[in-house]
Amino acid sequence: MTTTHPKQDFRDYFVGVDVATPTLDGSTRRYVNLDNAASTPPLRSVQQAVNDFMTYYSSVHRGTGFKSQLCTHAYEQSRQVVMDFLGANPAEHTCIFGKNTTEAINKLARRFPFTSQRDLVLTTGMEHHSNDLPWRSAAEVIHVGLTPDGQLDEAKFDAQLEANARRVALVAVTGASNVTGFINPIHRLAEKAHAVGAQILVDCAQLAPHRKVEMRPLDDPAHLDYVAISAHKMYAPYGVGALVGRRDTFEHGDPDMRGGGTVEIVTLEDVVWAEPPDRDEAGSPNTVGAIALAAAIAQLTTIGMEEVARHEAALTAYALDRLAKIPQLLIYGDSDPARASERLGVIPLQLKNIPHFKAAAVLGYEFAIGVRSGCFCAHPYILHLLGITPEEARRVRARMLARDKSEMPGLFRASFGLYNTFEDIDLFAEALENIANGRYQGKYVQDKASGEYRPLGWAPDYDQYFSINKH
Repeated sequence: MTTTHPKQDFRDYFVGVDVATPTLDGSTRRYVNLDNAASTPPLRSVQQAVNDFMTYYSSVHRGTGFKSQLCTHAYEQSRQVVMDFLGANPAEHTCIFGKNTTEAINKLARRFPFTSQRDLVLTTGMEHHSNDLPWRSAAEVIHVGLTPDGQLDEAKFDAQLEANARRVALVAVTGASNVTGFINPIHRLAEKAHAVGAQILVDCAQLAPHRKVEMRPLDDPAHLDYVAISAHKMYAPYGVGALVGRRDTFEHGDPDMRGGGTVEIVTLEDVVWAEPPDRDEAGSPNTVGAIALAAAIAQLTTIGMEEVARHEAALTAYALDRLAKIPQLLIYGDSDPARASERLGVIPLQLKNIPHFKAAAVLGYEFAIGVRSGCFCAHPYILHLLGITPEEARRVRARMLARDKSEMPGLFRASFGLYNTFEDIDLFAEALENIANGRYQGKYVQDKASGEYRPLGWAPDYDQYFSINKH
């Protein structure tokens, strides 16, 4: 297979991507971060925007001083940047800032206008826990089944939607899987949901950093009613997320959190709630986080989301081709490099006869390669991919409840960001070949309570690299 190298190296756009970190043999190596599906490093432009803004940092909303008014202006400007990025219209939508995607979805679960007739959420078996667990406490939930390789079974989706057409209030679906990188046909699903009178939420935590997301006007049958994103997955790790959704939903009802900033007037007998988004942003907001998210969006927009997608598709195709040459390595999901542009650069893996926890540990301690192992906050999905039977799952659950995760099912995952390169993938593949063939130095011991492995007799001196006490 011939793979075209990405046209541009984006490494200079990012903070900390060339840092050398310690390894077990006493040397240091350039850190290779392949855990971008969990969180991403900041763009330099984001760091600079935050540093510039801190000169003027003050309270937002209702302050009369110059700094306060400037901060309010910047905060609301950031809100508009997020809405523009997602194709939202202020006349139809509102943008509510919070901590992350998880908080955004929990907020919608508490604020969504379920009724006695419309009391059911249709979701899928591939969801991150954050787009599953909140709905279980808010309504009845049906999980649509998957194909053997982990894609949404759209025929089963259609059947469940038809069977429950009068009860489905909301379809809650991920835009792209954080485990396999599969991208769902969100606008087609939206059109089907709207045809039976339901609305749709798309968890875009994984999708938004890698592909263009368009909410579309409410009179478009394929529009998205609600979208949730996290800045820390979009190269702005300053603690903010956003829920962008229908304004008419948040114009009514009581907020889920109450306090400062949520009201127009309060007496001892009565409360008049503020208009959205203020009604749903209790307390002092994370202004710095909002600024950071807007700065990241500005940089991604300048690069162009089409260019982001092309760059990451080239990396993914190269990785799938390179990793397929390792006989002991199992690739889950879609392993065809020719379809790399149809998915995200998230690759779940397993080395034969080597626990996922141990493979990840050796990658980190001896090769300075950061990956993630386990179930990636998507336990039902991992059980499906691994073909774990219900009886096996019950046995695993019993051991875990007894504080023994030593045999916890799972995979390890490589996930790419805009700054990753073909060299990163080569280093990763070479490390996996070494591990598969027993060419690593340490003797590893497992902590049963966590399942994690550590090299016997060695640990990095973290304070040498960063310590709060030095600042």
